[in-house]
Amino acid sequence: MLQVMRHTLPRLALAAGASLAALTSLSAAPAAAAPSPFSGPHLEPPLGDTGYLTVTVSGVSSGADGTFEVRCHPNGGSHPDADGACQALERETRWGQDVFAPVPRDGMCTMQYGGPGTARVTGTWAGRPVDATFDRSNGCEIARWDRLVPLLPGAARA
Repeated sequence: MLQVMRHTLPRLALAAGASLAALTSLSAAPAAAAPSPFSGPHLEPPLGDTGYLTVTVSGVSSGADGTFEVRCHPNGGSHPDADGACQALERETRWGQDVFAPVPRDGMCTMQYGGPGTARVTGTWAGRPVDATFDRSNGCEIARWDRLVPLLPGAARA
């Protein structure tokens, strides 16, 4: 038994070392270049761009209805406050969480109405596709909307 272990242990150590070396070389290899997710008549973002979004807003009493484009890193596009929109997105982005996630269906929300405003945000953010809708139908939806002001327009205050 002792003789078998003397021959087996060095082989196991060698195999473990080879496996570790293979994994290390794979993690150090550069990622294959992916095709740009940005195509069509929109502005073409530079490499390393964090996000390129189209925001369509309707029913907002502040007169901010329309369709706007926002590009972050560098900031730009037709959004009236591209810098502020990118700052709001950066502020709300957390590792492992979707900044555009809908309100959970089982959430407890106050029964208040924030107005008829609706918005749809599409594009990419932090390398991930985005297709999110927003409204102001209850307290949870209002809070979700307000977290992204000025990407989404602020509601007129009474």
